[in-house]
Amino acid sequence: MKLYKIKKSKIDNKGRGLYAAKDIKKGTKIINYSGKIVTNKQVDESNKYDNNKPIYLFTLNKRYTLDGDFSWNTAGLINHSCDPNSQYDGKGLKIWITAIKDIKKGEEFTCDYGFGFDKDYKQFPCKCRAKNCCGYIVREESRWRINKKFAMSKKKLVNNSR
Repeated sequence: MKLYKIKKSKIDNKGRGLYAAKDIKKGTKIINYSGKIVTNKQVDESNKYDNNKPIYLFTLNKRYTLDGDFSWNTAGLINHSCDPNSQYDGKGLKIWITAIKDIKKGEEFTCDYGFGFDKDYKQFPCKCRAKNCCGYIVREESRWRINKKFAMSKKKLVNNSR
């Protein structure tokens, strides 16, 4: 029996997501993230990998990236959350989605996409609605930068309204 089923996503209102078909224990490998291995140079030179459209890239190492933008990559349906219940896990050229918490039947699988904090971060708004959501798809280690920016903006608003 598959550990997942495809349904309309609660996170991505226009898209689909993967949901637990049964209760899943922490540490369980859920699904393989599959695609085509390309060089990082190909990613840099190809206009297929444009930030203005969905990107399903997973950096494997300094030289190679996994392009998961294929209809047969079911794991590509897993949406980002600032409070994920699974993670990308792999060695070499094979990537698995693994549960980092116990997941209840019917719960949507989510991962932290791990996007860096850079000048383009505002291009990727987050829709996860988690309590710790910073509003953008940025890796956990960098979210403090956005939260700090919001705190500083709010402080300016308060000071300017006096």
